Amino acid sequence: MKDDSARSTYRHRLPVRIMHWINVVCLFVLLMSGLQIFNAHPALYWGEYANFDAPWLALTAAPAANGQLRGDTQIGSVHVTTTGVLGVSAHAITGKPQARGFPSWSTIPTIRSLADGRRWHFFFAWLFVINGLSYLLWSWRSRHLGRDLWPTLADWKGMGHSIVEHLKFKHPTGEAATRYNILQKLAYLGVVLALGPGVVLMGLAMSPHMDSVLSWMVDLVGGRQSARSIHFLIAMAFVAFVLIHVFMVLITGPINQIRAMITGRYTVHEEPDHD
Repeated sequence: MKDDSARSTYRHRLPVRIMHWINVVCLFVLLMSGLQIFNAHPALYWGEYANFDAPWLALTAAPAANGQLRGDTQIGSVHVTTTGVLGVSAHAITGKPQARGFPSWSTIPTIRSLADGRRWHFFFAWLFVINGLSYLLWSWRSRHLGRDLWPTLADWKGMGHSIVEHLKFKHPTGEAATRYNILQKLAYLGVVLALGPGVVLMGLAMSPHMDSVLSWMVDLVGGRQSARSIHFLIAMAFVAFVLIHVFMVLITGPINQIRAMITGRYTVHEEPDHD
C-alpha cells in the first residue's frame, strides 16, 4: 500500500489572478452602489415607461394597523411582509425604522445618496469593463478560453456524472482537480460571455445619452424600463454565481483554493494506490 502524497503545481497564471481580484472588488462595489441607485425608486417595470400602478417588483413601506411602518415586497401579484430588511429597515445612524428599499448595510454609501451611489457605480463599472476586455484579450492571445474553458466532447459525455458528483458533494482529486470540470466551464463561460456583456449593455441602454448608439438594442429588449429590469436580474444572477462559487471554495478546501488564487500554487492530493 502507498500512503497519500501531496505535490504542489502551478494552477493559476498571474494575469488570471490579478483580474480575478479586480473583479472581486468591482462586483462588491457595483452591487452595493447599484442597490443605492435602486433605492431611489425601488420598483421595476417592463416596457418603455414606468407603470407605477403595476410594477413586477416593488419594495415599499406603508403604515400597519398599529401605526408602525411595515415593509412589503411585491413580486408579480405576490406580497410578502419583509419589515426590518426590505421596504423598511433601521436607519444607519439613528437606528429608527425608515422606508428604504434595501437596508443601509447593503448599500454604498450607507446613507441615502443617489449622487454618491452613481459616482461609485460608474467609476467601478468602467474599471469592470476595462478588466473584462483585458481578460478577453489575454484569453485570446494565450488561448485560455479554448484550452482551459471550452468544453470538449469528453466533457459533454461526462456531464451527467459531474452533476451527480456535485449533488453528492464529491469533487475530483489528484490530477483531475487541476482542471475545470464541465459545470465549472459552463458557469465561467456564462459569466464571461453572457452575464458580463449583458449587464454592461443593459446599463448603457438605460442611459438617455446612448439613444443614437443603442436605440436598436433598447427597442429589442422592449424599452428602458425593460433594460433596467434585465440589468437588475443579471446583477442578481451574478450574486447567485458568487454565492455558489464561494460555497464550492469552502467545501473543496478554502485554504488551498485561496492560496492558489493568490500565489498560483495549488496542492494536489493524490489518491492512494492499493496493492
